[in-house]
Amino acid sequence: MEQVLIEGAWQSSSEIVGGFRAVDPATGEAIGPEFPRSGGKDIERALATAVAVADELARTSPERIADFFERYASGIEAAAEELVATAHAETALPAPTRLAAVELPRTTGQLRLAAQAVRERAWTHPVIDTKAGLRAHYAPLHKPVLVMGPNNFPFAFNAVAGSDFASAIAARNPVIAKAHPSHPATSQLLARIAHEAVLAAGLPAASVQLLYDFDPALGLALAGDRRLGAIGFTGSRGGGLALKAAADRAGIPIYAEMSSVNPVFLLPGAVRERGEALAQEFFASCTMGSGQFCTNPGIVLLPAGEAGDAFVAAAAQHFAAAAPAVLFSQGVQQHLANGVRDLRAAGAQVVAGSAEASGPGARYAPSLMSVAAEDFLANAQALQQEAFGPVSLLVRYDNADQAVEAARAFDGNLTGSVFAAGDGSDDADYARIAAALRPKVGRLINDKWPTGVAVSAAMQHGGPYPSTSHAGFTSVGMPAAIHRFAALQAYDNVGDDRLPPELRNANPHRIQRLVDGVWTTADIA
Repeated sequence: MEQVLIEGAWQSSSEIVGGFRAVDPATGEAIGPEFPRSGGKDIERALATAVAVADELARTSPERIADFFERYASGIEAAAEELVATAHAETALPAPTRLAAVELPRTTGQLRLAAQAVRERAWTHPVIDTKAGLRAHYAPLHKPVLVMGPNNFPFAFNAVAGSDFASAIAARNPVIAKAHPSHPATSQLLARIAHEAVLAAGLPAASVQLLYDFDPALGLALAGDRRLGAIGFTGSRGGGLALKAAADRAGIPIYAEMSSVNPVFLLPGAVRERGEALAQEFFASCTMGSGQFCTNPGIVLLPAGEAGDAFVAAAAQHFAAAAPAVLFSQGVQQHLANGVRDLRAAGAQVVAGSAEASGPGARYAPSLMSVAAEDFLANAQALQQEAFGPVSLLVRYDNADQAVEAARAFDGNLTGSVFAAGDGSDDADYARIAAALRPKVGRLINDKWPTGVAVSAAMQHGGPYPSTSHAGFTSVGMPAAIHRFAALQAYDNVGDDRLPPELRNANPHRIQRLVDGVWTTADIA
């Protein structure tokens, strides 16, 4: 049985309530060593230890935190070959084109951006009002952060390497990471590199702890423990809402990214102008990563009529010819099958693909479904439930009024996209649809498919409930993502020598500060 990272060291679990192995999604066969499913004793030890080091980590210099991130990023790069091979075996994601070329560099890039944000103190957002004698900034929580990672990004959203993790550590909070059981060996490798970097950078040894899995009931109890400072979660809506309910009862902030259908509106002029190319792009976006992206285009709205029919025919050809896609697990496959069943029960018709599981391991046939806009509007809640995988629903609208009404019927989503003609013929419709869609989505996209999230300070990877638990925050992009795991603290009439470095009048480092309503670059520590 593999060891857990707890109390600052790798050691055997103190209470094992079961074991599990990773599963190769392509074959359905168990692979690798056995990992422990922890009981309550492990959770209590991890939480108590994290609480014990929280104040020490909060007092740690930003230079040491930044040093940790840079050491960690370099360690990941040094172990890239082993990490990619392990993640490929556990997830079946393409090793060279996805894991090695895209996701691993994105992960190390995020860590280095976190280091930069820490050194620049940008995330502290200092505000000074000399007339009122008030000063404020963002500061550590002085409590642990629980991070629960998803199945679909073994590196970039991993509980012990992803953006939630980096954001929590950047704010100088210890992290209790709960790995996703779909990729335990990948998480273990990352945690070993992180632990080495923690020790080398001189952080408290228990700044990073890792448990592989535990019973959902224990997870809910942990989410409601007031010793936690915050929770970062990426996963299903059901799991996220259950954790949110437990955290809300205890007054613990939870930043949960849950589900999203990411509506895409194709306007008439755009479909007439480049319908065949859009059909190819749509298929590529929907099936990228076997459709297992949180920004997958789950619903595409397009006009009825000849141009729309041609788009559907072209897209249907691509879906019908596609081989079954490998999913992350049998659980994902079953969840997708249930979602497709519910869509069909709500009135959606299959127009391409078998809309069912197919082949060895966890596989599902890429499938295209369709429904008329009037039927969508009559049953919008049932027809906008996420089907996580290579499946999308077409909604055929008769006119711009129907399209606007559909935009207003959507729940909160991570993204919303609108494609318009280049000659301006769609501009009037665009203005109406975009105005209705804008409050429904975190990121409004023009003439691009939603799959993929750029790591940028300007990114909003979040959105209105229920796509996330809070529309005011992002899980991607430094320094904004750090604010989720920070406390806004004000100082009233406190002398300069008693203030945190970011709020003092002058010190050796430079930072952007809001002073009496004017942004200035000032020397601060």
